[in-house]
Order: sequence, then structure tokens, then C-alpha cells
Amino acid sequence: MNGFFHSAYRFFPTEELTPRGWLRRQLEIQAEGLSGHLHEVWPDIRDSAWIGGHAEGWERVPYWLDGFLPLAYLLRDERLIQTARRYLEAIMDAQQADGWICPCKPEDRAHYDTWAVILICKVLMVYHSCSGDERAVTTALRAMENLFVHLQSHTLFNWGQSRWFEALLPLQWLYERHPEPWMEELAVTLYAQGFSWKALFEHWHDQEPDPHGVWRHPTHIVNLMMALKSEAVVSGMTGDDPDAFAEKMYAMLQAHHGTPIGHIQGDECLTGRSPVQGTELCAIVEQMYSCEILASITGKTHWLDLLEQLAFNSLPATISADMWSHQYVQMLNQIACTVQEEPPVFRTNGTESNLFGLEPNFGCCTANFSQGWPKLAQTAFLKSDRGILSAVLVPSRVETEIHGNAVAVTLDTDYPFRDTLHYAIHCEQTAVFEFSIRIPGFVQSAVVNGVPVQPGILWKQEKTWSDGETVEVRLKMQPAWISGFGGLRCLQRGPLFYALPIPEHKEKWEYIRSGVERKFPYCDYRISPTGEWRYGFAGEETEILENEISDLPFSREHPPVQIRTRMGRVAWETYSGQREVCAELPGDRMDLSPETHLLQPYGCTNLRMTLMPFVPAKEEPSGS
Repeated sequence: MNGFFHSAYRFFPTEELTPRGWLRRQLEIQAEGLSGHLHEVWPDIRDSAWIGGHAEGWERVPYWLDGFLPLAYLLRDERLIQTARRYLEAIMDAQQADGWICPCKPEDRAHYDTWAVILICKVLMVYHSCSGDERAVTTALRAMENLFVHLQSHTLFNWGQSRWFEALLPLQWLYERHPEPWMEELAVTLYAQGFSWKALFEHWHDQEPDPHGVWRHPTHIVNLMMALKSEAVVSGMTGDDPDAFAEKMYAMLQAHHGTPIGHIQGDECLTGRSPVQGTELCAIVEQMYSCEILASITGKTHWLDLLEQLAFNSLPATISADMWSHQYVQMLNQIACTVQEEPPVFRTNGTESNLFGLEPNFGCCTANFSQGWPKLAQTAFLKSDRGILSAVLVPSRVETEIHGNAVAVTLDTDYPFRDTLHYAIHCEQTAVFEFSIRIPGFVQSAVVNGVPVQPGILWKQEKTWSDGETVEVRLKMQPAWISGFGGLRCLQRGPLFYALPIPEHKEKWEYIRSGVERKFPYCDYRISPTGEWRYGFAGEETEILENEISDLPFSREHPPVQIRTRMGRVAWETYSGQREVCAELPGDRMDLSPETHLLQPYGCTNLRMTLMPFVPAKEEPSGS
């Protein structure tokens, strides 16, 4: 046995990757914002039991470190690196003699949810990739062996039972370095004791949204987005196709709870396809991570297409452009981010869930959102036995060694806001390897070095490369009208989806609750509409406007690209009389005198209308 799964592609060590251009700026903004200062302002990180304090000692520090570590090392930011090391040293120093690693008393272990054990071992894996510190390997090895012993008399429950498969990632990493028989037994134990997502979807009946107030593990949106990769990471044990279950599960969820963008809706648990329900931020970053792992294991590029759509739309839409605040839940049609009336439109979340703030609703997303951008940057290039793949088309550079030769590939681009990619190959001496570029499946056509290539494939060239060679890619991205809930449509161009921004008033809200202070710049914000939002598309006429990419790439005020189109006023009520939420569907009347409006990327909006009625220009709209 060579491990628990076989990967078509592997991730480069963090030290071999350098983000560039707008992506580097996005990481800098994250470091300058909440993620880079959470250990200073949030008690659950600052005073965590993981470092000897009295605050939360379960998932929040590991969640934060999972993104903070690659952020610090990708930026080569010594301040952040020292902070990360301080936390990791404290955690490793506190490991018990028998290998137990989590901050709880021996008598409390039986009731301690082992999800935190799994998560901190993932963090140790990330730390080793970033720092090369071999102590991370020995610490994780002891923690995993202790988990194996622990599970002999204390079976998985709650979050650990739902997320057991996440342990296979650090376990595979350890097995590749120090294979031992107990690791195979632990993998079987986890598979046997863990919740079977495969069995659930073989007999899946959760096609309807969860009832209001009903909370369940099997329909919990973050569990589900993690579980996309559950069978892939045990495919080496089961012998099954690593892609088959993920394809089936995603297709079923997308059909009943999906969005045109690609994220699955669950404000905590599954909510259906209505554009005024929502999606938890944790679900977005975990779906992104599942796509990254699935792409590396299966080699299927459609997971990378989906990853880009999530990263360029769903992720920035739910985090403020300066990354000092975030939502717990984002909505496709979001006309206000204020405290909702009781009962809220959300099925299993509270009235403050779509505020922008420090920890609206629950604090898990406050810690967990940090992994989104850094792990995307770590997926820019992937490696295979034959060479290098440009997997996610973001500005980046990889410097590595192939067959003893130093090789670097640099991608300079403003994609997804522009349509060209420029690759430069650097070699100390000529080197033979395969260089591949993913051609997205959502473009209409592509040309590589002047030769047309088919969208949705990998362009590959294996040859002897010389220093200074270049590869030029031009993508044709045409606006396309995508159908969604209730016959409504949205506008897509390449990986970007577009929305009508709603004029807004943003109000700071500073207060203290349960001992946690919200203070500018990490205060909460209530955002109210100050302009009209009741519109529909009036024909397919569009014009692309390219603007300068600002210091905030996903700026609401200065979007890097816009689409001018025609829109008409629509009779559209609010949801059950709540002024903070629009009705799921509009009336059937559109104004006969369309107006010209500018749409901007979904990720460059706070308040927005994304799914709207569409009246073809050749048809005569009804009503007035």
C-alpha cells in the first residue's frame, strides 16, 4: 500500500511559491486586516487555552492558524512568521507525554470532540510545508498515534464523526515520511467509525430545505462542503474512483440547493435555491479547499474551474474589501445588511447573520475565513512527475528543481479582470519537463502562442526548455446569461459573475457583548440601501468597461471591470413584509422604458441584485 490515496498532482512547498500582482496585494490586505491582527483583538485567539490562556481551546486557534501560517510565509512577513511560531511552539511544547495534544484535562478527554485533534494535525502539516520544521512531523506523528489509541475506547462523535476524513490528509502526509502499521489501522478505524456520506447520498432524501429552526449534522453546510472529498481521500483503501462520489454528491446538491456561481446554499443547514437564503462563509472556504484537494487527487480540471468561481465571486462578496469585517451569511439578492426582524429569513441562523462584522452569528468564520486566499495562492501551480501545471490562473511564480535543474515559471496577468496570460520560463540550463496550462471551461475560446486550443482542457508541452522562453495565452470571455431559481437569470463573463450594485449607507456599530469588544476597524457595520433595487434585465445588449485595478482589487467603489447593460423597473415586493429582504420572485411587470446601468463583479458588492428577471429585446414587455 502506497498510502490512502494517490494524487495526480502535488502541492509545491510554500517557500517555492511567490504570489504576484493583484493576488499578492490581496494577501497583503488580509495581513493588514482582521486575519493579521486577530491574535491582538479577539479573546478566542489572544487568550486561547491552546497557548495557556482561559478562552476557547477547541477549533478556533487551529482554524485561524490553518490560514494564518501560509499567509505569513507566502508574504515572507517576519512579524507574522514570529507570531505563527509563537503559537506553534506553545502548542508543541504543551503536548502530553502520551501524545495527547489538545488543551483539556485528562479526565475530560472522553468528552472532548476529536475534531480539534484532526484540525491541529492539519495545521502541523501546513506548518511543515511552510517552515520545514521537522518537529511538526514528530508532534503530529505522536498526536495521530495517540488518536489511534484513544479511538479504541472512545468512538468518534459530533464534529469529529462528521469530519473524520479530514484526518486522512495529515495521515497520508505522515505515512509518506514514516509509514507504520498502526496508520493503516487508524485509517480503517476512522472510516468505520465516521459518518458515511457515501451511504447518505446513495439514499438521499434531503432535497427540500431544512425546516426553520431544525439543525442537523447531515445537512450542515460546512460538513457537506468538507465531505465532497471524503471518498477521494480513502480511494486508495477502497479502490473506488476518487472522483465518482464527489461528482455525484455535488450534482445532487447543486440541483436542489445550488447557485449559478457554484456555491451550495446553507445559512447553517441546507436552504434550497432561493436567492434570499444564504451561504455560510466557512462553507465557501471549505468548498474551495475540497476543490483544491479533489483537483490534486483526481487531476480533473473542472474542480479548478469551480475553485476560481468561488474564489473570485463567493469569497470576496462576503468579506469587506479591506478584510476587517465579514459576514456569516451572504445572499445572492441582498438589499440590506441590517438586523432582520423576527423570525429572520434564514432557516437556522439568527437575525444578525448577514451583518459585516467581527463575529456575526458565530465566531467560527472569524477564524476560518483566513484559509481562503492563502490556500488559493498555494494552488496557483501544482507539480506532477512530468513537470509543472499552471492550475489557478492568478499572478504567481514558482521556483523549483526538476531533475536537478533549477526551473522557474512566472505568470503575469490581471485575470480574471482581463483576458491575457503571460508566462516566462527561466532555467539555469536547458531542462526537459512538461509544462501545462489549464484552459478554463467557461471561456468561449482560447489561443496559446497563436494556436487555437479547446476550452476545458490542459494545454501541454513537453520539451527541452531554454531560459527566457515565453508562452502567451489569450482567452475569449463573452457575457452569458445563466438561468437560476424561478427562471431568474444572472450575467457571467469568464469566471466572474456580475451584479447590480445598490447604493448604500454604511453605519459603524461599536459595542461590547459577552466581554468581546467591537471597535473600529474591527467593529460591526449595518448597511442600508439608499437607492432603487427593483430591476430586471431588458435584453442582451452589453458593453465591457475595463477600469484600473485599485489598491483594493475587489473594491466596491472602484471595481476593476464593469458591464453596461439595459435594465427595466420591476414590480418587486419585500419578503413577507420585511424591509431588509426582497421577495424570492418579482411580479411579472417590467417598465417599457429601460435604463442603462453598470453591473460590477459580484465580489465587488455589498448590497446587490444578482438573479433578476430577463425580457429579451425582441419581445414586448408586458405592463407598464
